[in-house]
Amino acid sequence: MARESAPTLVLLVRHGRTPTTGKVLPGRAPGLHLAESGQSEAKRAAERISEIGRVAAIYASPLERARETAAPIAKALKQTTRIHKGLLECDFGDWTGAALQRLMKKPEWATVQKAPSTFRFPNGESFLEMQTRMVSALDDIRSRHPGKVVVCVSHADPIKAAVAHAMGTHIDLFQRIVISTCSITAIQYSAAGPVVLGVNLTGGSLKELRPS
Repeated sequence: MARESAPTLVLLVRHGRTPTTGKVLPGRAPGLHLAESGQSEAKRAAERISEIGRVAAIYASPLERARETAAPIAKALKQTTRIHKGLLECDFGDWTGAALQRLMKKPEWATVQKAPSTFRFPNGESFLEMQTRMVSALDDIRSRHPGKVVVCVSHADPIKAAVAHAMGTHIDLFQRIVISTCSITAIQYSAAGPVVLGVNLTGGSLKELRPS
């Protein structure tokens, strides 16, 4: 019983930079790999996470850029990466692969930014469905590793949605959260509920992560 009540620390890592980061909405389209700068970011994230030295498991979204980000982390920790579909990027439907500059001119863009709870991507997911999927995935993962530290490599929007849920913040405000490439976001889950220990951590030591 004591083991079940022990808190589980989840380290959410956004994938590294790709050639289209900040330019295109890649979504779930296959074939997008890390840029050279993204590979360097992933190695640095691996170094920071390996300093903790007590990671029980590493999970990643099935997409190439997430798996490639998880690879140096797994290597540093001498583990294998487990794929979890719940960590996938949002399904952007017909918007997949579109240039961000073009999407920003759409009248729907204001809804995406200011009232995302009301929006569904054409032939894709709604933000609420994405959040439910992501939170359910984290519930599943942490139930497998009570009292441990786990790494989950995912994407910006799902991580933002997970942070909003953990903080009790409405999804309509989740666009105010910034998740940079290869940043680390730490959420501790216990019987008392989640505690957000750090968001968008791009530097510094992770050794001192703990509730205040």
